[in-house]
Amino acid sequence: MAEYHLLNCAFEYKDNQITIPLTNPIEEPLLLSIKTPLVEFLRQRLNNSNLQVNGVLREVQSRKIAYTNKDKFEHLAEKNPLLHKLKDKFGLDPDF
Repeated sequence: MAEYHLLNCAFEYKDNQITIPLTNPIEEPLLLSIKTPLVEFLRQRLNNSNLQVNGVLREVQSRKIAYTNKDKFEHLAEKNPLLHKLKDKFGLDPDF
């Protein structure tokens, strides 16, 4: 299943070079384990003996998940700073 996920992602092809983006370091040994049969298969199917396959580790931006009421309030207040005024005006506490 992991190999399917790795090979099903979008790749880049330029100058006989196929670049597969890796989302985490665990995928690198996985790609190395299937690289030889994959390159042989692609070279035979595509009639291109110069074809190469490489993996490039790309950073995936993760977003912070708001779990507490205060975190949720701060996230909404970043979008609309007037929420701080409303909170102060009505004496509200986001950690109720």
